[in-house]
Amino acid sequence: MTKTKAELEKVIAEVRDMQKDVGKITNQHVNLNSQLTENRLVEQELALLKDDAEVFKLIGPVLIKQDILEAKGNVSKRINFITSEMKRTDDQMALLEKKQEAKRTQIMDLQVKLQELAKQGAVQ
Repeated sequence: MTKTKAELEKVIAEVRDMQKDVGKITNQHVNLNSQLTENRLVEQELALLKDDAEVFKLIGPVLIKQDILEAKGNVSKRINFITSEMKRTDDQMALLEKKQEAKRTQIMDLQVKLQELAKQGAVQ
């Protein structure tokens, strides 16, 4: 019975660790989503500009003049990167949810086993 109880406690601790990981991934996803929104707004603003407009990029404390086509390309690349990172975090979240469900099933099985062992101990 103590072996089963120890196994149950181990699985419960694993589920807690997974829940912490889910929280971290959720925070990453939220940050990526806000970055994506910001970059899409920049992309929309750049689309409104004429080809001869001056665009500046903030590098540290200095504004550096940048070619508008280069700026549009950089923003597009950032959007693609952020989108792929969001997909990766979604995949991680789905995998963790599957693992958590399996652990929850394992916890229920162990609880049933403990109850049966407790009944057997009470009968004897």
